[in-house]
Amino acid sequence: MRKPERPRKTERQTGAVHSQTRLGDKLDAWFAHHSTSAIDSLLRLLHTPGSSLITWLVVAIALTLPAALLVGLMNLQQLAGNWEDTNQISAFLDTKLSDAEAQTLRNKWQKLEGVAQVDYLAPADALTEFRDYSGLGRLIDNLDHNPLPGVLLVQPRTGSSLDALYQQLLAEPGVADVRIDMLWVQRLEQLMSLAERLVLTLACLLALGLILIVGNTLRLAIENRREEILVAKLVGATDAYVRRPFLYAGLWYGLGGGILASLFLALGLGLLSQPVTQLNLLYASQFTLKGLGLIGSLQLILAGGFLGLAGAWLAVARHLRLIRPH
Repeated sequence: MRKPERPRKTERQTGAVHSQTRLGDKLDAWFAHHSTSAIDSLLRLLHTPGSSLITWLVVAIALTLPAALLVGLMNLQQLAGNWEDTNQISAFLDTKLSDAEAQTLRNKWQKLEGVAQVDYLAPADALTEFRDYSGLGRLIDNLDHNPLPGVLLVQPRTGSSLDALYQQLLAEPGVADVRIDMLWVQRLEQLMSLAERLVLTLACLLALGLILIVGNTLRLAIENRREEILVAKLVGATDAYVRRPFLYAGLWYGLGGGILASLFLALGLGLLSQPVTQLNLLYASQFTLKGLGLIGSLQLILAGGFLGLAGAWLAVARHLRLIRPH
């Protein structure tokens, strides 16, 4: 009786092969989901224009207030710079000093370091100017002698030390008094420095409020899509996957509010341009009203987008932890 043959050994057959996803495919999927999330979140906001517009307006107001104050400070600094450049020192001469001696002193001061120009106002010219602008013509004509001294008007160079020049001119023989009308400019600079800190504080508070507004808005959106989030997590979606559409929603809220804030600022400056032009004509000034410009407007829009994204991140990171499938 023949023994049964043993089955021949066959080649080992492998089972299911685990395929490895290439890095390029992962990046393509990552970019695809980002673009889909960005477009889908924007469409969701546009499908509810009423509530979205209210949020955009609130964000725009929160951005417009500090930006408008910053524009006002920029224009005040421009005015202060013009005033500093046009300041002059008035040196009142001794009444016993003759016109020839005053001219000699003028020529001497013209060569001093830190002096751009020196003009001499004779006592007779000073009296004539005072009579024309004071309205006391008859009373001045009846004076026995001219009580006004000669004045040397000194224009300092830009960047020169006014205190040092003041002490140097005051020590000159024949000079009775020296006046420099810069105290009010220094006070204005201190007020502007204080205003800058106030604007910075207000901007920080409004930025915090903006983050809370966007976060609260997205918290409601998360609660409305709670079932959808649970289903996504049940099929294996990660927190980053679920979080992404809400982050883009916060970004759109911030960018939209920034665009509206830029439009509000441009509109406000447009309304003020005509009155400022009229004041320039009345005061013969070369002052021009300046806004944020293109770069500043883009920075404002990007700042709104960043704050909206920050608010979305805080809200989503907190509430997604509470949504867990059982």
